[in-house]
Parts: sequence; structure tokens; C-alpha cells
Amino acid sequence: MSLLSDLLNLNLSDTTEKVIAEYIWIGGSGMDLRSKARTLNGPVSDPSKLPKWNYDGSSTNQAPGEDSEVILYPQAIFKDPFRRGNNILVMCDAYTPAGEPIPTNKRHAAAKIFSHPDVLAEEPWYGIEQEYTLLQRDVKWPIGWPLGGYPGPQGPYYCGIGGDKAFGRDVVDSHYKACLYAGVNISGINGEVMPGQWEFQVGPAVGISAGDELWVARYILERITEIAGIVLSFDPKPIHGDWNGAGAHTNYSTKSMRSDGGYEVIKKAIEKLGLKHKEHIAAYGEGNERRLTGRHETADINTFLALQTEARQSELEETLRKLEKVTLRTGDPRQTWTHMWSLP
Repeated sequence: MSLLSDLLNLNLSDTTEKVIAEYIWIGGSGMDLRSKARTLNGPVSDPSKLPKWNYDGSSTNQAPGEDSEVILYPQAIFKDPFRRGNNILVMCDAYTPAGEPIPTNKRHAAAKIFSHPDVLAEEPWYGIEQEYTLLQRDVKWPIGWPLGGYPGPQGPYYCGIGGDKAFGRDVVDSHYKACLYAGVNISGINGEVMPGQWEFQVGPAVGISAGDELWVARYILERITEIAGIVLSFDPKPIHGDWNGAGAHTNYSTKSMRSDGGYEVIKKAIEKLGLKHKEHIAAYGEGNERRLTGRHETADINTFLALQTEARQSELEETLRKLEKVTLRTGDPRQTWTHMWSLP
């Protein structure tokens, strides 16, 4: 094993200028991540300088068997925390050989929206609170839970410490440091309400880069759980009963919201969101009806709710000026951001 570890940690720059680029893309379910690696002749820092690449879309449910070629377009580069050195991770989106975005490529339409002059002028900020659950590999049961049984009730686990409260911190901390190394703007981590459940935060990030950074953070986390021999779950409600689910809470603001008078802009945005509640819920991913029940710190899935009291309005306005954001707590952990890339 020591020889294997030595080989895995070889520093390529000692003997060659060549580097390894790991190309990453979203698979056919819209939730799974895929990747494969290729050799480059030297370091690259601009994604437009990277070669396009192909893959078999029939093996990822993204193309028919008789016409299976799909082309990867590099979009964003991150340092590779696994191979280190000058090696890189490359976030890609996918196209047909004719250059048309495939149906699961939501990034293409989003990039057009985010590059529109009106959108650029608003400098949209995103901060994502990504919750997830770590499962025992062979039984798909949360780590730290007795096999076939349950731990004590929720209460001591949120931001808890100790061997009977925090399960998987080695994975969580490894992910935190790996994201910082890679160049992902990860801003924090914490233990969540259900034991074996954790959260990391990405942002603030501007526009399309928020989606790229979140997906790469998810990729890095799943690679680390692979090494650790456990399973990563983004299921909105992995355990039925009196246990919290997992979401991808989205903090969002525009320049107008962050400026004087921004509170009125926020209220207008909330009104517009309320008019499209059903459409948004349909886009936020499968399984949310199991999580959004009105219990366990959630709203009911059928009810759009925004709270305000006149007595607190001035206080809220001052708080918003300091926080410079509005929080929208919706969505399945992965699908929220697949569809964030395609919001009208």
C-alpha cells in the first residue's frame, strides 16, 4: 500500500511538463457527475485554450446508441486537489457534434442570460448552503447510526462535537480544504440537525461562476467519499420520520437590492416569485414533497410564504443593507442548481 500511495503522490513536474486534466460533466439524470482524464502538453489556465473532447453519450443516457457521440466544451478550470501540481479539474458542458446543446445542458441557456448587459449590470450574487448526508456504503444507512436502528432524537447534533454527535468530520474537513485548494469559493461548513448530515457553503459568487463552483464542490466531495469508502447522498429526505431533510438553500441578491431602496426591489421580486410558485417547485427537483411538509424547519410545498411586519420594516431594511442579500429556501440539493442554470 505504501508503494501505491507513493505512486499516487508522484510530482509530475519533477520529470515532465505534461499535466493531467480531469474533464467533469453532468450526466443524463441531471444529478449525476461524470469525469475522465487526458494528458496536456503543459499547464493551461484559460478554458478557451483547452481542447474539446468527446464521450459515449449512450452510456450516460444522453444520446442514442446509433448516434452516441457527445462533445465536451471546457468552461471553467480549477486546481486538482487530488493530483496537485499543475494538474487541473475542468468543468464542462455538453453538445452534439453539430454544436447544439444537449437537453441536459442547462448551462448554455444560463450563460446567455448571465452575459446579457442588463444582468451584468445587476451583478447577481449567489451563496449556496448545500446540505448532504453521508451513508454507510453497504447498507445505505447514515454513518454513525446503528445498523437497523436509530440514534437519539435530534437536538445535540447540529454543530455538535464528540464521537457520539459528529460523524464524518474527517471527510467534511478534507472537502473544505480541497475546495479551498482548488479555487472554489467555499465559505464554511457545519454539522446539520440530523446525525450524519452536513452542510457546506459556496459563495458569494457572481453569475454563472456560482453554478460552476457548486458543481465542482459536489464533484470533489463525491471523490473524497469514494476514497473514504462511504456514499454521498443529496436525497431531499433520506430517512423517513422525525428527521430533517437536506436542501440547497439559495441566498441571492442583485446590485439594486444591495443599494439604497433595495428593500422595495426585494419585495417586488418576492411578489413575482409568488406568481410562479408551482412552476418553480416543479423545476426544483424530485422528492421535495417528502421534505417540504411544513415540519422540520421547512415550508409546505404548496404554500408560498413571505413574512413581514411593519414594526420591523426599518430594522429589516438596516439588516438587509448589512447582509446585502435575500434568502430563498427552496429546492432539491442538486436539481435546484441544474435548473438555476435555466431560469427565465
